[in-house]
Amino acid sequence: MVFDAVSFFNRLTDINRLARKYGFRFKVVSGIDDFGDALATMQEQYPLVCVSDTSDGQFDLDNSPGTSVIKTVFMFMPHGIIEEGWQARRRCFAVMHELFRQFLSVIIREQSRLRLDGIYIDRAIHFTEMDRYFFSGGACAYFNIMVSKPTDLILRQDEWTEDPTPPRLSRIDVNTPKISTKR
Repeated sequence: MVFDAVSFFNRLTDINRLARKYGFRFKVVSGIDDFGDALATMQEQYPLVCVSDTSDGQFDLDNSPGTSVIKTVFMFMPHGIIEEGWQARRRCFAVMHELFRQFLSVIIREQSRLRLDGIYIDRAIHFTEMDRYFFSGGACAYFNIMVSKPTDLILRQDEWTEDPTPPRLSRIDVNTPKISTKR
């Protein structure tokens, strides 16, 4: 089982009262460049919650190997360019911060359920307001969620056409006995 961020945030956007009140729509994007392109090509501006279908990630090879995937959720809310300036922008950020808080209230409950399946949501979730020059006429923000799960890194010989381990390269390799992995 994996955490499907696209379906999760699409559903939250659809059923959240605040998102409905302000007319937020959901969109899938591929990173920040695609998010910027989506904003630039809108015929009419409306608030957005966008989830990137790409991920950053890492593998941890310590005692309990695991895979971590970072999903990015972008938010956009339009405001007037000239009439109210920074005050309109601050109001937009206030709405997006509240929507973020409401999303987190669900993520906390989801976190407990996912743990039963060995999937862990990192407790540190950062919210970032994007620079005012990213998109004029709208406030933009994003947050990242890191989801981790254990990874089976057992070397299975049947996955290889020949032994994938490198040949002995040093004197220490010659003096180190091979450990049998036959079970």
